[in-house]
Amino acid sequence: MDPKGTTVQPLFSSKSGPLKGSIRVPGDKSISHRALIMGALTVGETTINGLLEGEDVLCTAAALCHLGAQVIEPPGNGRDRQWRVIGRGIGGLSEASCNIDMGNSGTGARLLMGVVATQPITTVFTGDWSLSKRPMARVTDPLREMGANIVARSGGKLPITLTGTAHPLPITWQSKVPSAQVKSAILFAGLNTPGTTCVIEASQTRDHSERLLQHFGAAVSIEPGPDGSTLTKIQGYPELEPQAVNVPGDISSAAFPLVATLLSKNSVLVIENVGINPLRTGLLDTLKEMGAEIKILNTRSSGGEPVADLAVKSSQLTAVNVPASRAPSMIDEYPVLAIAAALADGTTVMHGLSELRVKESDRLAAVAEGLTACGVQVEINEDSLTVHGSGEAQPKGGITIQTHLDHRIAMSFLILGLACEKPVAVDDGAIIQTSFPGFVDLMNGLGAKITVDGP
Repeated sequence: MDPKGTTVQPLFSSKSGPLKGSIRVPGDKSISHRALIMGALTVGETTINGLLEGEDVLCTAAALCHLGAQVIEPPGNGRDRQWRVIGRGIGGLSEASCNIDMGNSGTGARLLMGVVATQPITTVFTGDWSLSKRPMARVTDPLREMGANIVARSGGKLPITLTGTAHPLPITWQSKVPSAQVKSAILFAGLNTPGTTCVIEASQTRDHSERLLQHFGAAVSIEPGPDGSTLTKIQGYPELEPQAVNVPGDISSAAFPLVATLLSKNSVLVIENVGINPLRTGLLDTLKEMGAEIKILNTRSSGGEPVADLAVKSSQLTAVNVPASRAPSMIDEYPVLAIAAALADGTTVMHGLSELRVKESDRLAAVAEGLTACGVQVEINEDSLTVHGSGEAQPKGGITIQTHLDHRIAMSFLILGLACEKPVAVDDGAIIQTSFPGFVDLMNGLGAKITVDGP
């Protein structure tokens, strides 16, 4: 047990040979949360295939059950399991008899706050040590304007007691920072609000909520605004219909075996059934600019989301300048992009990374500290990260990375360890279960060397 009371599992990553195979990664985490919520807000039965069965998503499923919906786990094992949600309809959830523990899930917590904000029930949201440090005011501020009464810990942090309003007001909210979670919380609150609720974004964020809302029958429009902004509007009290949802593989999870393949000589990999929503493909665009050999094959549509197979071959990468405008489309992928940059030729600069400061950890600082410890030269300048790539030379490694309860930091540095002179350890690999159950077995099945007993 660590000082915060959680079970830890150190992992060790050693230099590997070629990676080869054909895989599927777990379902998209963002879509999985939203599919469960949409099912709960629909009268009748919604079926979900490909649901991410990680700890974060299971926290959302458990929360919805406490709020009166039924989430039915299928029997057996395997990738073809079909989950069922028996919904209560818009405004039909009931008050939970206990606190809602969201574990490490910022997405689940923020989206569910929007759901209950326009229903006259009181909900207490709690979370683990990491989630309790993350800012929630960006969500609670607009929900207060819609009429919810919210009591939060200093700084707007969990635990939060939210009493929803029986008389919600539609708002037009201009987001101060790009955040799909904030936008989605407001849209979900707008479902049970009369009139039109609108969110204005300077840079459009991922639109999984909008696509699912439309898939279930809600009236959602996306319009260009002044100065390049985007206006997303929803009409209250729609007639939602139960739907089947097929969750594609998570491109944020695919990023780890993808980058590992690029960095390992003579490697070839196919990642099947990956979501390629154009507002999520910033990493693919950046890696291609760096010279990565990535082919997008068998493009198709599933449940309103574009899906494809990714064919990847090892490539010598060249440094690039990544503009701040790309951040919303790859905010979760910067840690593993920094790993790729560490082995590229030249100096890569990534701009607009302030949002990394308030993820599961301060990811900007964690990435810089970990790379420095591995012998990679980096600099942080306000919200930019500069990584001086080693090219053909291997980083030295030989250290233990502090993950700060952050699954993406853990996986990123395990990928780096596959290309270092000496093994790289992470202090806790258990946290990877929040988003990528089976990560170690999948990587080792391709030829990686990730172990629990040391190199």
